[in-house]
Amino acid sequence: MAQRVVLHYFNGRGKMESIRWLLTVAEVEFDEKFLDTREEYEKLVNDGVLMFQQVPMVEIDGMKLIQTKAILHYIAEKYNLHGKDLKDRVMINMYSEGLMDLMEMIMILPFLPDPKPKLDEIQSKANERYLPVYEKALTGPVYLVGGKLSLADVLLVECTLMLEEKFPAILKDFSNVKSFQGRMIQIPAINRFLQPGSKRKPPPGENYAKAVVEVFRIKLPTQ
Repeated sequence: MAQRVVLHYFNGRGKMESIRWLLTVAEVEFDEKFLDTREEYEKLVNDGVLMFQQVPMVEIDGMKLIQTKAILHYIAEKYNLHGKDLKDRVMINMYSEGLMDLMEMIMILPFLPDPKPKLDEIQSKANERYLPVYEKALTGPVYLVGGKLSLADVLLVECTLMLEEKFPAILKDFSNVKSFQGRMIQIPAINRFLQPGSKRKPPPGENYAKAVVEVFRIKLPTQ
């Protein structure tokens, strides 16, 4: 019997959420071990399983993988979500990294004393730099690359839903992206993931930010 995948991270979205999304679309069941204390993190470091003393960390196929992009690429390759050839893969990676850049801007919001300036920046960049790229790519095609579902598609639906949590009308001028999102959320695995009680994490709140700060002993800016 194959060993179940285990995710090591905080009980919140962060960089692990995209991994949860991709495993869900691949229909891979996983368990989670949440980091709640500094001692739990130090044990992972002392056990030598965090190559750069960072999480996310994913136990899969007898390995302990770290670095978000490396983990996502491994899962995408393993479950045929990374294109049919090298040219497909590089396009998937470019689209994916743009989305990860945008989502990382959203991820830091709970740690800012005043998130308003960052929110304005996110909205501006989403509208002017990022969403137009995906709107153009989806003029005609059902999926972003190669006519089949890939890592980039999974990240795009995750990202658009995150954006709509902050800016409900942000897709009003991006009809192709909005139609794509509508198709994606009808995929059974994704539809289940969006239901209450799934392993999808809610928008991060005070408890999530507090846990991250305490475990990593982060000194946050005060203004």
